[in-house]
Amino acid sequence: MSLATANAMPDVSVLVPAKDEAENLPEFVRLCREAFLSLPYACEVVVIDDGSTDGTPAVLRDLVQKHAFVRSVTHRGQQGIAAALRSGADAARGRVLVFYPADLQYLPADIPALVAPVLAGEADIVTGTKQGHYEKRFVSWIYNGLCRLLFGVRVTDLNSVKAYRREVMDAVPMRPDWHRFMVVIAAARGFRLAEQPVPLHPRRAGKSKFGLGRIPVGVLDLLSVWFQLRFGRKPMLFFGLSGALLFLLGFLGGVVALWLRFGPPHVGFRPLLDLIMVLVISGIALFGFGFVGELVAGMREEVESLQRTVDRMRAEASQQAAAPGAPSSRDLADSHRQRA
Repeated sequence: MSLATANAMPDVSVLVPAKDEAENLPEFVRLCREAFLSLPYACEVVVIDDGSTDGTPAVLRDLVQKHAFVRSVTHRGQQGIAAALRSGADAARGRVLVFYPADLQYLPADIPALVAPVLAGEADIVTGTKQGHYEKRFVSWIYNGLCRLLFGVRVTDLNSVKAYRREVMDAVPMRPDWHRFMVVIAAARGFRLAEQPVPLHPRRAGKSKFGLGRIPVGVLDLLSVWFQLRFGRKPMLFFGLSGALLFLLGFLGGVVALWLRFGPPHVGFRPLLDLIMVLVISGIALFGFGFVGELVAGMREEVESLQRTVDRMRAEASQQAAAPGAPSSRDLADSHRQRA
C-alpha cells in the first residue's frame, strides 16, 4: 500500500513546514496523493504548522480528517524551519525523511526520484539541484560557492529539498536556521551524499518568507558552522594559535621599542607601547579562551558519551521488552553502571 494509515507504517515521511500556506496545502496534499498511489512503498505527509496566522490550522485539520496519510504538528509561535523539521521528525514514522516546502515551487511528483538513492542504499542524504529560473539566483550562487570553498563539499545546490535517512537527523544539530547546512554537517559526519535534479516552479499563492535581511544572518551562520566543524573539538587550535601569534607580535614590538628607546635613535614612541600592550593582553586572553573552550569540548564529549549509553539502554530495553522474563529498566541501569 502506497499511502500510510494508522496501522500501515510508512517507509517515507515527507516533512512539510508551513507558515501561512492555507491556499497551497490542499493542492499540495492532492498532488502528494497522486504521486504516492503508484509507489511500492508507503508514504506519509507530516505538515508542521509553524505558528500560522491565516486559515492554515483549519485547513490542516480538515486535511487530516479526510486523508489518513496526512499528519500534523502545531507550533504555537513561529520557530523556524529547523525547529519544524525537528518536530516533524519526532512525529514521523518513516525511516527516510524528506524536507519539502508547502509553497508548490517543488512538486510532489519529484519526491520518488529524490528518495530513490536513499531507499536503494546508494546514499544517506540526497539534495535537490534546482532546475529552471528562480529569484535570488545570484545570492544562491554565492552561498553555494562559499560553502564549497569553506567545507570542500562538491555539491551544486546545498539549500534545496532533501531526502535523508533518519540517522542523519539524529546526527545533525538543528540549531535555528542550520537546516541550510544539513548537507555539509552530514558530510562532515561521514554520511554519503548524492544529487538529484528537481524542477523549480513559480509560487502559486502566498508570499515568500525569505527576504534580503536573511543574507547577513546566513553569512554569520555560515562562519559559525565552519568554526564548529573545524575547531569545535579542538578549540585550542584556533584560540591558542591566534593568541600565540598576537603574543609574538607584541614581543617583537617590545624588542623594537627597546631598540628605539635605548639604541642609536634614542627616542620614545608611546603609540607603539600602547600597541604592544594590546597585542600581549589580547594574546593572553585568547589563550584563556582556548583553555575554557577545551573544558567545554570535554564536557560535550562526556554528554555525547552519556547519550550513546542512554540510546544503547533504550535499544536493549526495547529488545528485551517482548522477551519473557525480561529485566526491568532498573536492572539494565545497574548493569550499565557496573560496566562503567
